[in-house]
Amino acid sequence: MPLSTPAPRKLKHTRAVTCCGYRRDDDLWDIEGHLVDTKTFDIPNMERGEDGVLLAGDPLHEMWIRLTVDLDLVIHAVEVVTDWGPYQGCPTITPNFQSLKGLQIRAGFTQRTRELLGGTRGCTHLVELLGPVATTAFQTIYGAREKAKPSGSDGKRPGLIDSCHMYSSDGALVKKRWPAWHTGDQSEEAV
Repeated sequence: MPLSTPAPRKLKHTRAVTCCGYRRDDDLWDIEGHLVDTKTFDIPNMERGEDGVLLAGDPLHEMWIRLTVDLDLVIHAVEVVTDWGPYQGCPTITPNFQSLKGLQIRAGFTQRTRELLGGTRGCTHLVELLGPVATTAFQTIYGAREKAKPSGSDGKRPGLIDSCHMYSSDGALVKKRWPAWHTGDQSEEAV
């Protein structure tokens, strides 16, 4: 179901974020994110564009991230490219993103990336792109991880429990998938 019909309006800005996950032939995984910001009107920009103007439709930002991860979501390689930023110096920060090597995408990943790359150590837009890239990594690899080692098979509480309302520890879905970890009324119907 789409959103309701909006009030009359005019488009001014579009941010497109595309993320894709790939299984490599060497059993590693490439997770790629691409961010593009465009305006529907010309904007002054002394660093880019003819006569100090960035034309409507030209990318204000166009940036790429590729993380190569293993089945445990440990980052083995990082590639970051800034094709377009509002300033000529924007691409010079991309080498700092090599600090992500060795990190594991898991709870606390977003906080850790902000510690490593927040403020003047990074680029706001690229750091923001890491969020959907991390989610895409999890979504891409989840099936392979479950096949290799099903959640809860190691005796540890599955990480999905209490991660959203559907995985509430007292809900019917957890009761069905992981009954040992269910905390609700034992008489509830399973989903």
